[in-house]
Amino acid sequence: RDFNERCAQCSEVNWGLTDGGRYYCRSCHNVTERTREVVNTDFITNSRVQTISKGLKKQEKTDGGCEWYICEGFQLVLKKQAEALQALGVCPQMKDEILCNFWRCYLQKSKQAYCKRPAGETVKALSVCESSTDVDSEPERPSFLHLLSLSESEGDLQTDCSFASSMSKVSESTSVYSGSVDGSLYLMKNQKEKLRMTMPMTLSFCYMALLWSREPITLSELLRFVAEGHIPYLNVFQHFPEKMKLCGLDLKIFCVESWPVYEEVHNKMLELAAFLDLPRFPDITDSCFLHPDMLCIKYLMEANLPDELHIWTCRVVKKIGIGEVDFLTLEPGNKSTRKVKYDILAAAVIVVALKLLFLLDDHYEWLLSDFAEERNKNNKEGGLYFEFKKWYEVVKHSLDVEQKKLDEERAKYLWRCEKPLFYSVKNKSKVLKRRQMVVNLQNQFGKLSGSVPRAEKPNPSSFQLSWSEEDTDGNCFHRHSLKGVLQEKRGLLTAMNPDYWLCTVKLCNEKLCGHLAHYREVDFPQSYHFVLRLFSFLLRIQPSYIHDEVCMIEHKLFNKKLYKKLKYNTVLRK
Repeated sequence: RDFNERCAQCSEVNWGLTDGGRYYCRSCHNVTERTREVVNTDFITNSRVQTISKGLKKQEKTDGGCEWYICEGFQLVLKKQAEALQALGVCPQMKDEILCNFWRCYLQKSKQAYCKRPAGETVKALSVCESSTDVDSEPERPSFLHLLSLSESEGDLQTDCSFASSMSKVSESTSVYSGSVDGSLYLMKNQKEKLRMTMPMTLSFCYMALLWSREPITLSELLRFVAEGHIPYLNVFQHFPEKMKLCGLDLKIFCVESWPVYEEVHNKMLELAAFLDLPRFPDITDSCFLHPDMLCIKYLMEANLPDELHIWTCRVVKKIGIGEVDFLTLEPGNKSTRKVKYDILAAAVIVVALKLLFLLDDHYEWLLSDFAEERNKNNKEGGLYFEFKKWYEVVKHSLDVEQKKLDEERAKYLWRCEKPLFYSVKNKSKVLKRRQMVVNLQNQFGKLSGSVPRAEKPNPSSFQLSWSEEDTDGNCFHRHSLKGVLQEKRGLLTAMNPDYWLCTVKLCNEKLCGHLAHYREVDFPQSYHFVLRLFSFLLRIQPSYIHDEVCMIEHKLFNKKLYKKLKYNTVLRK
């Protein structure tokens, strides 16, 4: 009776009250932002209290959506990624126990759940809002967190409701549109002391859980599965429930338009492990898949190199001690230990073994190849000697084909998702119409040009290059012998090559310039560059990262000789 304004949609004057105290039209069910002013004489005489409906109790919004928070969105992303990993063969404990506990710990450390929020932050948030009085103040949980928990048996998340209410008021008071409650406040936060959640950090969470459970998936494989679409990451917000409206500033948080970078995901994982105060990770033993000896077997098979080369990679690993448990196991609290990149380390070990046997100086490896070719022509009864030249031609052809295919797929990738996105409610209708027009035009041009629809994505595989020993063309080199490059000395097989060239004499400071050594293709032999290029394709990283690990292994391997040389040069200068 006290509200006589006409409805903005149907122009009727027929109002009712919702449970939250807002007016709604009984004719068209339009809900307004106007609330009822109630005079409560039982509370204080001659005073009037304005009741404000609480966002946490009110699930439905006027646009059919539901109030949700940024941490709930990231929790849903983690849930989808963990389910995808589980479908790839990862044990269920990785999702339900390890990743879930890491996420709980992060929410508590970042003061988003499982804690009492400090009063200073609440006051700071409330100071932005308009002065008002909230009668109810009992603590509640966020609206979606209990529904989207990583574990089905997850309990309630205890949060500070006053802070959540204040964030809701801040979001409503700002002019920037956001579908989530705290989207604008999340981007305005200055969290130097806390790790603010981002999309690349979801992959850091997954890799940290995989590393803790010692699953046979390296970081490079994880990122490759993401790029191939087997793990949700690009346009993952399409999997959000309909009630979780995503628009405005939320797109800057969840919309990704770049491929995940190895170094960024790895560094964030290390920061996360330190931020969560995690203890020493489970030991990486010689029977674990992440051990260099085990990974070298995989990469030797994929690179189509002889099986006998594994003996030499094991010698290198044992000689410099990079197969020890203390070296391989991650210990977040210990800053003195070097954080291992297991896949890059294994690839670098193979490169060093190849340099020990073939030198890779664009001269010696071709001489050995000519010798092996002559021997294979004259002696066809015994095992074949490994020909570096033939291996180079076969692998280079396959590598060029696969690299071209990868480049074309990335060039044709449609970054825009099927679900239309809009930054403002005003532009929603325009965006939907424009999207429909684009789809219609694409269909028409597709019919005219006779373009073939995109094929379904292939099944995930740990191997990108496969070589069959049953191939009649003789393109598989796994069973080829290395006797052409070895000699027996004192009962042991040693390399005929007495020389070795170092990639660098002195290592750089990794903390200052980001690399142990600088790599430019023109400064190194083409054979060496080809081997780096091969493994950089397999790991989907830059060749400079493998070059860094090669330099580190070389300095460990020739430490005494380098020390004597540097000391001798210093004496000469004096």
